[in-house]
Amino acid sequence: MTLEQAKQTQRRQGIAARRALGPEQRRAADAAICAQIADLPAWQQAGRVLGYAAFGGEPDLSALLEGQPGRLVAWPVCGAACTMTAALPAAQDGWETGAYGIRAPVLERAEILPPETLDLILVPCTAFDAACHRVGMGKGYYDRYLPRCTAAAVYGVAYEAQRVEQAAVGPLDVRLDGIVTERGIYRWK
Repeated sequence: MTLEQAKQTQRRQGIAARRALGPEQRRAADAAICAQIADLPAWQQAGRVLGYAAFGGEPDLSALLEGQPGRLVAWPVCGAACTMTAALPAAQDGWETGAYGIRAPVLERAEILPPETLDLILVPCTAFDAACHRVGMGKGYYDRYLPRCTAAAVYGVAYEAQRVEQAAVGPLDVRLDGIVTERGIYRWK
């Protein structure tokens, strides 16, 4: 099996695992994940956070991310050539349905946070392992963006059901500082 085939298999299985969670199980897991993140020193010290809008059964962090006084929470905007921008939505008419049908700030009206100014980045995963490797959706947006985030702690977010023994990763896949699930936090450092 090639690396790409292994990634596709893990991607399909991880997406199926997260979509298989029932509504009650999902709500409880989302609340536990939000609590785990809130306890992270990286969260408590962060002034500038890049979150994400849950899509396709991803853990929903909106209860944690929305309405954070004293903290700037940006959202990813996917652009041409698999580029990504961290954007703060405008107060009025600041949201649209962006690439892939994901809720995103309207870039023309948003404030852009340069990647090197971010303190914490929360990254959705389709699969992950205990060594903090992740499999994403396959386009490489985060793997291109994260190396530019020189000051940020980077944590993946997933349900425990998405864990694999060894994530299918290649040389361009960025290892994360940790992975947060409803059961705890995996760290490799």
